Amino acid sequence: MPVASSTATSGRLLSLLSLLQARRDWPGALLADRLGVSDRTVRRDVDRLRELGYPVQAVKGPEGGYRLEAGGRMPPLLFDEEQAVALAVALRIAAGTGAGIEEAALRALATVRQVMPSRLRQRVDVLEIAAAGGPAVQVGTDVLLALSSAIRATEEVRFDYEAPSADPGPRPPRRVQPHHLVVRNGRWYLIGWDAVREDWRTYRVDRLRPRVPNGPRFTPREVPGGDVATFLAARFKGSATADVWPCRGEVVLDRPPADVAPFAGDGIVEELVPGRTRLLTGSWSWAALAAGLLRFDCEIEVVGPPELRAAFAGLAGRATRAANDR
Repeated sequence: MPVASSTATSGRLLSLLSLLQARRDWPGALLADRLGVSDRTVRRDVDRLRELGYPVQAVKGPEGGYRLEAGGRMPPLLFDEEQAVALAVALRIAAGTGAGIEEAALRALATVRQVMPSRLRQRVDVLEIAAAGGPAVQVGTDVLLALSSAIRATEEVRFDYEAPSADPGPRPPRRVQPHHLVVRNGRWYLIGWDAVREDWRTYRVDRLRPRVPNGPRFTPREVPGGDVATFLAARFKGSATADVWPCRGEVVLDRPPADVAPFAGDGIVEELVPGRTRLLTGSWSWAALAAGLLRFDCEIEVVGPPELRAAFAGLAGRATRAANDR
């Protein structure tokens, strides 16, 4: 898998290969014009690509031309410097996705790195990429491929699902119209439409076991809001649509902003006077919001809304009963 050299011939071969990948059919005269060479040079370069293992077919017609077909084996690949670095970065990220390809990704990275010029190896070696949010949860590659194939074919999937809160015992398989596979914090999620419940559902892929065959084909839908990442983030916040917390409140804390900001998450921190901070933040429930604010261990003035003040009262009552429980 050599990186393309800086010689004129290798650079031209790389340009020719990129053009052949960009569209199905290329007239020979148009290729010559794009590359700034003669028709004869294009024919010689096509022959060189064939010798390297690329299945370039001649196209019959008034103008003649060429077409890059799918081959029966992997030919040697040519990359420019930016593509080589991008590939190395992608392989390093892939090694931490939990997709069951970690060993293969690391071996591929070692192969790419070995044939890189030293200046590119130095650029790649300084990259330190780690998975955020804990170690990746392993998912079988066959499961990811099966779900991806169903998404591409717009076919309903059937699977057994091990939900932690489910009652033990046999349960009927889930039937879902799959739309997206998303990886978040080292876990893979399937986002799909449940036609029975008439609602969107999110499933952890490591907890499902696909059944065969797939179900009938379906018409794809657009996730609420149109953006998959935003939709998933909203679900983790307990919101059905927008990526906002369903419960948002405003308080004043007897703490300086420097003490509040590191623990405010996506909240808005503003200094009122030295030593006092206004915080606008949210959570999935009023009780969770009130409990989260107590971690600042200081006096709290509730600006609003009334639901947050009521949540503090509820927590106070429970705390009092817990303190007096013998």
